[in-house]
This record gives sequence, C-alpha cells and structure tokens, in this order.
Amino acid sequence: MEVGVLGFVIAGLVVGFIVGMTGVGGGSLMTPILLWFGINPATAVGTDLLYAAITKSGGIFVHQKNKNIDWTITGWLTLGSVPAAALTLWILHNLNTDTQAMNAVIKQALGFVLLLTAMAILFKQQLLAFAHKHSGDHYHLSGPSLTVLTVLTGIMLGTMVTLTSIGAGALGTVALFLLYPFLVTKRLVGTEIAHAVPLTLVAGLGHASMGNMDWHLLGYLLIGSLPGIYIGSHLSGRVPDQILRPCLATMLVFIGYKLAF
Repeated sequence: MEVGVLGFVIAGLVVGFIVGMTGVGGGSLMTPILLWFGINPATAVGTDLLYAAITKSGGIFVHQKNKNIDWTITGWLTLGSVPAAALTLWILHNLNTDTQAMNAVIKQALGFVLLLTAMAILFKQQLLAFAHKHSGDHYHLSGPSLTVLTVLTGIMLGTMVTLTSIGAGALGTVALFLLYPFLVTKRLVGTEIAHAVPLTLVAGLGHASMGNMDWHLLGYLLIGSLPGIYIGSHLSGRVPDQILRPCLATMLVFIGYKLAF
C-alpha cells in the first residue's frame, strides 16, 4: 500500500472518529484535508459529498428505528435544498470553461463557510439559549411563516453544501434549533441527517457527472471512516464537550481564514 493511499485511509479514520465522537466536523474537516493532500478543490468537494451521503445514510436507519426523524421538516428543507443544489451545479457546470476560476470560487466559498461553521460550533450553546428564551413570545413562529423560513433555510444549505460540501451538519442543526426550539435535540439531529443524505447524494452525483470525483479516493476514505465512526461513537461523552468544541472551532477558523484570505 503506497503512502498516499495509507494517508487517505488514516484521514478517513481520523475524520470518522471525530464525527462519531462529536456528531459534527465531517465535511468541515475532510475537504480541507483533501486540499492539503493536493486534491483539486472541485474533486475534493465532489468526493466528500458522496462520502457524506454514504456515511450518513446508515444514520437514517438508526434514527428512524428510534423515531427520531420529523419527516415533515425534512420534506420542507429538501424542497428548498435539492432545487438549490441543482441550480448551483448548473451554474458550476457553465463556469466549467475555466477550471482555475471554478476552483478559486470553490476555495474562497469553502473558507467563508468554514468560518461560519466554526462560529456555529463555538456559540451553539448561546444560540440555543437565545432560541429557548424567545420561544414563548413573538419570536416563536408557526404555520406558513415557519414553513417558508424552513424552505429558505433549505435553499441556503443546498447552495452552500453543493459549493463547498460543508454546512449540512453544524449550520443545519443550529438553523433547525433556532426555527424549532421545542423540538427534542435527538429529533433535530435525526431530522438534519435525514435531510443531509438526499442533499449530499444529489450534489455528489452532480459533481461526479462533471468529472469532479475520484472513486478510488472515495473507497480509501470509507475504509478508514467506517471503523473510525464506530470507535468514536463508543467513546462519545468520554471527552468533555467544553474541550472538544473550542478545539474543533479553533482548527476550522485557522483553515477557513487561510482558504478565504
């Protein structure tokens, strides 16, 4: 096994382990790692999207078995995100005349979304406190306005995830916490995973059709990440969240800043 292949398997193992432990960080860590390995931005994003679709699809069965998915919310999010993903792919495809320009757009977008994700991870508790504090008054939405905001959230996530492969996890969960403060945390996480699978699958297959995919690389990442997720899930809760969260956020700020500026 050559060093490059071993490196990709280890990268999959490390990212899988962190995702298993914290529930976040998949795309946020995997795409920058692939860029560091010298994979071009478009291929890194395309490969990471299908990697996310495969690794998260197992989560749907577990969450559905435990009745942790609100399919109505998933439906409204998907109504916004999948068409937004298709439109973003169409725009990227038409930019394809200049590969360097497309890679530059993806790299900069990646940097900004990483910074946003870091803020979402770092200030998640404060955002949740804000949502719960205001859930009893005029802030609490319902009916058509809540549905429209959910679809708009889907559009925003669909665009960001297709461009950068990042945002469905940390940003999606925080957005849902703010929109649905009364929804139990495990149902929010299950709903976010159920929404992330069709979104990353559509976006990933779209990138693959444009040639932004390395199938061998995808296989190596999965060989590492599947045992990584398994081990991480069993160790979840052993390392305090107060230590993990700032470490993850600091790393994302550093990577995001380097990519964006």
